[in-house]
Amino acid sequence: MSQMRQVTTRPTERPSPRFTLNTDGGRHPLTNFLTVATLMLGIMAFVTGFIVDSHIVASWVGALGFWGGLYVQYISVTTAQRCLIIAGVVTSFVGMALGVAHGGFVPHV
Repeated sequence: MSQMRQVTTRPTERPSPRFTLNTDGGRHPLTNFLTVATLMLGIMAFVTGFIVDSHIVASWVGALGFWGGLYVQYISVTTAQRCLIIAGVVTSFVGMALGVAHGGFVPHV
């Protein structure tokens, strides 16, 4: 009779998943900062776009987030960065559009 060996292996410990923008293994501090800044500008423009009296802030912050986000998209390196940048660009545009609809870039007289 042949005897079968039983092979037992321990499960390999995997590190807990964490969010990173550097999915390629390199460091990209400038593009990471600009990515987060684009997203924050987009959120700020989107939120202030719903407040009629803050149409100036929504318009200018939205324009800055939109055009800045397009530049950051151009220099981005990883897919994770591009995903957050597009979210920031879209929310910036919507916030800017709402700000323009409520009065635009200049104060009411």
